[in-house]
Amino acid sequence: MSNSSNKKSKGKEHKSKTINVDINRDIYDTADDHSPKFIANPGINEQIVRLISNTKQEPEWMLNIRLKAFKLFQKTAIPTWGPDLSELDLNKIIYFIDPNATETNSWDQVPDEIKETFEKLGIPEAEKKALAGVGAQYDSGMVYHNLQKKLKDQGVIFENMDVAIHKYPDLVKKHFMTSCIPVNDHKFVMLHAAVWSGGTFIYIPKNIKVDLPLQAYFRMNGKQGGQFEHTLIIVDEGAELHYIEGCSSPRYQQSSLHAGCVEIFVKEGATMRYTSIENWSRNVYNLNTKRALVNRNAKMIWTNGNMGSQKTMLYPCSILIGENAHSESLGIAFAGNEQDQDTGSKVIHAASNTTSIIKAKSISKDGGISSYRGLVKVTPNAKNIKSNVQCDALLLDDKSVSKTFPAMSINSPTSRVGHEASVSKVSEEQLFYLQSRGLSEEQAIKVIVGGFISPIVKALPLEYAIELNKLIELEVEGM
Repeated sequence: MSNSSNKKSKGKEHKSKTINVDINRDIYDTADDHSPKFIANPGINEQIVRLISNTKQEPEWMLNIRLKAFKLFQKTAIPTWGPDLSELDLNKIIYFIDPNATETNSWDQVPDEIKETFEKLGIPEAEKKALAGVGAQYDSGMVYHNLQKKLKDQGVIFENMDVAIHKYPDLVKKHFMTSCIPVNDHKFVMLHAAVWSGGTFIYIPKNIKVDLPLQAYFRMNGKQGGQFEHTLIIVDEGAELHYIEGCSSPRYQQSSLHAGCVEIFVKEGATMRYTSIENWSRNVYNLNTKRALVNRNAKMIWTNGNMGSQKTMLYPCSILIGENAHSESLGIAFAGNEQDQDTGSKVIHAASNTTSIIKAKSISKDGGISSYRGLVKVTPNAKNIKSNVQCDALLLDDKSVSKTFPAMSINSPTSRVGHEASVSKVSEEQLFYLQSRGLSEEQAIKVIVGGFISPIVKALPLEYAIELNKLIELEVEGM
């Protein structure tokens, strides 16, 4: 638990009674020697929900949100569209694992076992080179958070979400799972609202432009674990921010669950760029929800790379609520053996003169399934809308599958909306041409794949473009 979490909220503080829960340490098995401080038994019930809130000393209003969401979760069925989730046993997931580390802004004070994991991922090195601030979460808790002093002096807030509830209760309460992603949105949002832990809170004041990105990295390390971080970002009028999120986990035989939530508020004239590279292991169900409310003359840009997880359902959404708002979504998904990547993007044009671009690419190999599932919706009161959707799929063999599920709901006659979709295979002619110039077959395939994903890679900062290229190459090689 953060050393800041004992600070009292400015609002009314809820003193919940201590909940006694049996702790089963035998089921925890990590890729290193780090021993957790606190592990709840597998399964979800009201006792676990209260335990999480009590452990974090949350105010009463947050506990009420959790309990409301849990009741909704109990009544709601698992979605039957998209990837088959019938093998996901929610009663075997561990919903709270305390990493036994006090949050710090000094990398030297992070426990050695955890620090070693993040150093292998290059987190401290990235902070030194090209970042204005970094947060790192290990299982259910944040272990590190740091922000450049000059940004603090300008009023920028970059905090652990658990800490932000206590330090900025009014700002959090106004935005947390209200107008952007309500707690009754769908079953896994309900689950998230009930058991969320950790995550990132960012506030960028009016007209402040953050030149270097802020980054958070989320490591799910426990066997049978669930990670439910909450990201809440507010970019005030005329401000600019680039936020980068990375995710990973070791591989176990048992299934794990990631059901994070990202809420972004882009105020008038602001620009927000959100970049995410999710490289979960093959035992993870990645059921993430990301959404932004975009105001007048504001811009929202999503860039996503999705690979690794067994099943993915992820559709970043922009709701354009102000005139001249703009949204872009660039995404790449890779599906290998026994993987089902169901990804896409959604945009809702709720104001006039708004524009959007969606570019989605997928690669399938060794029988993997890649699906594009998207939505463009124009409300009746929105005039002069422009939107373009482009979906491209690349199949690397005859066993793999590509699917497209585009949805268009256009309720305004002045709209101009286009959709293009293409599916291609690596042909013998392409391989022959490249091999005739001295490349091996493996090298030739890498060149073809590299050209295919180049529009997405070009949208990333250099270091992250290199990382994504390496991850794709490893997948293509079948490693």
